Amino acid sequence: MRTWFWTLLLAVVAVALAVTLRAHPGNVLILVSPWRIELSLTLAVLLLVAAFVVLYVGLRVLAWLLAIPHRLRAWRGRRAQARDHELLERGWIELLEGRFAHAEKDLTKLLDQTREGSRRVLAALSAARAAHGLGEFERRDRMLEAAREHAGDDAGLHEAVATVAADMLLDQGEAERALAVLAPLQDGGARHLHTMRLLLRAETALGHQERVFVLARGLSRRNALAKTEAESLIDTAGAARLRAGIATDEWRAIWKDLKSEERLLPNIALVGSQAFDAAGEHNDAAKILEAAIETRFDPVLVAAYARCDAEQVPRRLAKAETWLQKRPTDTDLLSALGMLCLNGQLWGQAERYLQRSLARRNDPQTHALLGSLYDRLNRPADAVRHWRLATAARMALPVLATDAALPAADLGADPAHLDAEGGYEPGDIDYYGAVSAGAAADAATEDREPVVAASAVDYVLDPDARTAGRPAPQPEELAAAAVPVRSAVDIEDYFDSAPIPVTALEAPLHSLPAEADPVGARQAPGEAARKNDKA
Repeated sequence: MRTWFWTLLLAVVAVALAVTLRAHPGNVLILVSPWRIELSLTLAVLLLVAAFVVLYVGLRVLAWLLAIPHRLRAWRGRRAQARDHELLERGWIELLEGRFAHAEKDLTKLLDQTREGSRRVLAALSAARAAHGLGEFERRDRMLEAAREHAGDDAGLHEAVATVAADMLLDQGEAERALAVLAPLQDGGARHLHTMRLLLRAETALGHQERVFVLARGLSRRNALAKTEAESLIDTAGAARLRAGIATDEWRAIWKDLKSEERLLPNIALVGSQAFDAAGEHNDAAKILEAAIETRFDPVLVAAYARCDAEQVPRRLAKAETWLQKRPTDTDLLSALGMLCLNGQLWGQAERYLQRSLARRNDPQTHALLGSLYDRLNRPADAVRHWRLATAARMALPVLATDAALPAADLGADPAHLDAEGGYEPGDIDYYGAVSAGAAADAATEDREPVVAASAVDYVLDPDARTAGRPAPQPEELAAAAVPVRSAVDIEDYFDSAPIPVTALEAPLHSLPAEADPVGARQAPGEAARKNDKA
């Protein structure tokens, strides 16, 4: 639009000048000694205009020629900047794709060739991120140090370096180093949301609950933290603060500092109720738990609500029954009601509530409560049965059937076997495991119980499975199961087939006595025959 305006203006001026010159003819006389030049007015004006145009074009050409070096430097800068942007863009794309090796290569090349300080800081930080992704922490630290050097006196670049370094250190699990890196930003009053999130991660990892509580509160107030995450952090940190206050008897001030919605969080409500219970203010403790349970039903809070003294039972039982009307099938609530009835010695109601809870879920705690109830009612069989079920439900013990149990090994003829209860009796068993005739006669004449084979006993985890589905043994079966008298042939077969102990292989032969070497005893007749032949 401006070009058209100036073109129209020049045309108007030219037309006006032409009309004026046509209406006022005249001559222009130029005296330059020794020359005399006479021109018409129109020609003189045209020559002046032409001279102006020529002079203007010449000056512009001269300026363009003089600006060639500057334009060349600018062109080189633009080309280098385009290369830098290309490397930076490619490196960032590879970094986002997870191709850390290629990204580190391109970004390191950019760091070496670029001349811009801010671009060097950006390239060093990006290369440090790529090295961190590769697990090369030494190269990462070198890149971070290079970024700090190129940052110079720029506070913004130093803050960016510290933020990136702290983030990577937290990913590595170095919370203390990350907190040390973020300390200057914290002391300088930096309150950026990302910096506060990093501080929160570091303080949480180090277990500094006071700082975690303050930071989580601030981030939640600025809507910079998810509600569930903020509530979880405030709940855990607030409960830890209350426990520390209970130890120093300063928990009341901490409790007053909490907001009303924070007091309804599960862990805070639980610790607060415990503090009031320890102080003897049971009604306040009950109110805290009731408000928290009505806001968010938590089995832990319900179980804590059921643990109370006998004088608190009627009030809490009435409140819990109102909750049961809204949640009639809740097993945790039914178990809590059973515990309340146990505390109030309401045996019938306790049994009904606990049985209703067990009908919906096999819970070891409910079994244990029923066992305690039946123990109070002098029903030991039912108490033992529920205690056993509680143990099985807690430990997940397997119950082996009788038919599936493997029989025990028959070690009756093993001379190294010692009965832990009976032991050896002199004259009953010789060294080779054979029962002597005197022992057999004593067993026939005396009222001694016959020796039962070890295979007749089944070892299972369920004691009831030992006799389930098995008839009582008869005297004839017990006599048949007794250890038979072994002959010399049986003894030889046993020792030929039995494995030799490792200790016997490792010990030298001269260290064994002659009477304790059964192999030598078997070889003695052959050696005596060879000696007779030599004689």
